[in-house]
Amino acid sequence: MRALHRKLLRDLARMRGQALAIALVVAGGTSAFVASTSTYDSLRRSAAEYYERSRFADVFAALTRAPETRAAEIARIPGVAAVETRVVAAVVLDVAGVPEPVRGRLVSIPDTGEQVLNRLHLRRGRLPRPDAPEAAVSEAFAEANRLAPGDSVAAVINGRWQRLALTGIVLSPEYVFQAGPGDLLPDDRRFGVLWMPRRALEAALDMDGAFNDVVVALAPGASEPDVIAEVDRILAPYGGRGAVGRDRQPSAHILAQELEQLRTQGLAIPIVFLAVAAFLLNIVLARVVATERSQIALLKAFGYTDGAVTRHYLAFALVIVGAGALLGTVVGAWLGQSLTAYYERYFRFPALVYHLSPGAVLAGALVSAAAGLAGSLGAVRRVAALPPAEAMQPAAPARYRPLLVDRLGLGRLLSQPARMILRHLERRPLRAGLSALGIALALAIVVVGRAMGDAAEALLDTQFGLAQRDDVTITFREGMPPRVRYEVARLPGVLHAETFRTVPATLRAGPRSYRGAVTGLPSGATLRRVVDAKGRVVPLPAAGLLLGSTLAERLGVGPGDLVTVEAQEGRRHVREVAVSALVDDLVGMSAYMEARALDRLIPEPGLVSGAFLAVDERARPALYRRLKETPGVAGVSARVESIASFRRTVTETIRVLQVIEAAFAGIIAVGVVYNAARVSLAERSRELATLRVIGLTRGEISFILLGELAVLTALAIPLGLALGYGLTLLVFHAAHSDLARLPVTIRPATYATSVLFVVATAALSGLLVRRRLDRLDLVAVLKTRE
Repeated sequence: MRALHRKLLRDLARMRGQALAIALVVAGGTSAFVASTSTYDSLRRSAAEYYERSRFADVFAALTRAPETRAAEIARIPGVAAVETRVVAAVVLDVAGVPEPVRGRLVSIPDTGEQVLNRLHLRRGRLPRPDAPEAAVSEAFAEANRLAPGDSVAAVINGRWQRLALTGIVLSPEYVFQAGPGDLLPDDRRFGVLWMPRRALEAALDMDGAFNDVVVALAPGASEPDVIAEVDRILAPYGGRGAVGRDRQPSAHILAQELEQLRTQGLAIPIVFLAVAAFLLNIVLARVVATERSQIALLKAFGYTDGAVTRHYLAFALVIVGAGALLGTVVGAWLGQSLTAYYERYFRFPALVYHLSPGAVLAGALVSAAAGLAGSLGAVRRVAALPPAEAMQPAAPARYRPLLVDRLGLGRLLSQPARMILRHLERRPLRAGLSALGIALALAIVVVGRAMGDAAEALLDTQFGLAQRDDVTITFREGMPPRVRYEVARLPGVLHAETFRTVPATLRAGPRSYRGAVTGLPSGATLRRVVDAKGRVVPLPAAGLLLGSTLAERLGVGPGDLVTVEAQEGRRHVREVAVSALVDDLVGMSAYMEARALDRLIPEPGLVSGAFLAVDERARPALYRRLKETPGVAGVSARVESIASFRRTVTETIRVLQVIEAAFAGIIAVGVVYNAARVSLAERSRELATLRVIGLTRGEISFILLGELAVLTALAIPLGLALGYGLTLLVFHAAHSDLARLPVTIRPATYATSVLFVVATAALSGLLVRRRLDRLDLVAVLKTRE
């Protein structure tokens, strides 16, 4: 073994505590990168393979009713490779063990069971036969309600009560993410998808020889916008509601947004960790070079070249970084497997296989190596530039100046130990500032993790406490006349009822467009209100559109601008309407109008889409029984169950994220504080030993050393709180989706808990160094040559 190799091993053994702390910081960044990248890659690969194997469609269109002959016309559109028409219906299900009505969606499959597009993946059982009242059920719904082949559910289909035998448990590429219409998150217990043979569903819905839904596959190189335009043209006379591409299909859209967030996180978090690691390497190597000046001189005097000595100290950094990267890769692979398994709760694939690509491992190693080189570059450059004759001499003593507090005339207010602490910090202000910044970053990460819980509670309070105040929401199978309000008000237990209208529409402003809906609410409504992010009720304008800020940004419009509203139902009116106001809302891509203004803008025979109900809790079971038997009801949603589902899903997710982020923050805090303390102890060991000899106690010299850490931590706290708020803004902005956005709401308790966590972590790191201070060999230290 070469002499420099032996020296390297001795140096690493001597500085094992500091090396371990830096390696852990590198491991944190590498593990975050590997976990996010590999999870992203696993989800993307699984989705791509499943979509290809199941022949997932590229274009989706819903309509009222069209003759089957129109399918051939769609198939002749240039660029269309395959077409499959279907019959689809929203129904209310009666499921054993669930007291409230369950929303269901019935989708037809060919009587032969051979689907051209969106092929089902059979998990258990068999597909239904065309000559029996049978259905296959989605796996998520079956698991949530403990359904198995041989069980049955009841449904009101086209006004007729029918019991469906469940023959199989299936997966569909259309429902990888299975959430009901308007739901923020999946509620697998109260929304399910069932597939029935085409002939049986046609008969139940009186749709013989007709279809109300179509999916299209495109040929390679086909223009999706052109195909969508032609599909819309063909289906417009039949109540077409506007075709959409795969990127706007609800399940695929949510999955794509989640993948984008994973990719962003895979870059943002490692940057913080590796920047801290580079800083720690810089101060540690700089201290090593400073204390080994004479050794460097001897090595060069004995014939070692500048390059050989430089590579020796560079190897010191790269060994630490390499060990951290290796540990981070192992931890990242484990964490990635855990995250991938966690995603199986929300995204249903036949096989969600974890994949750790060599490219992700190599990229993690290269990024870590780059951080190590960046951190060690300054120190190793000084090694190469140090002449042997100069290196044999002790380093020039530091030049001290009067403290800032002395220049301000406040020095007499401080004790001598306190002045020593401030003098040492002022001696190297850049290093002190960067140490405080590292601790502040740890605090900021904790704040972000805990702020997610605050944001979820704020979203829940705003949406279900201020905006959505109804107990039960019902939607109708088709538009109803306004008098239906009085019929709904007579349902069992209904204390108050308010109707609403939803018009599927395309909103256009110049070249920009969005396919969604305009919701009409009655003026002065109390059960469903428009509320902004700060919880303020926003009144509906007497005329014009009230747009959500997210939708307004998508369209590039503001108050006073004109928007073209193209209705996708009925007579497909096209109207221009002014934007009267914007609302900074939290949920969805919203467009509202006062109900009477919407009726005047788009007049249709049926003007009511559903109703919001305030219900007497004691009569809720009776109301549910009646709604299950009401033919015109297509869906029922209960507020209390929505809140419970939201809490279950979000709380569990946030807890997982908080544990991970707290672990990452703890690693950064320990790495920064421990290394700062060890470097300070190495630099001041002779000074502290002298103080011990002249009579100061261990506690007094501990105060001098640990007081520096306390000052750095105190400086880091306000900076960390500010960084935490800013980082929360960035993270929440990155997590912004069409479904919802998280309000930046951080409670004082979140700040307090985050500060306590970081202070406790810093104190623990300081105590580890205090043990070394207590074991300081005074004689050996005092013999050290300056």
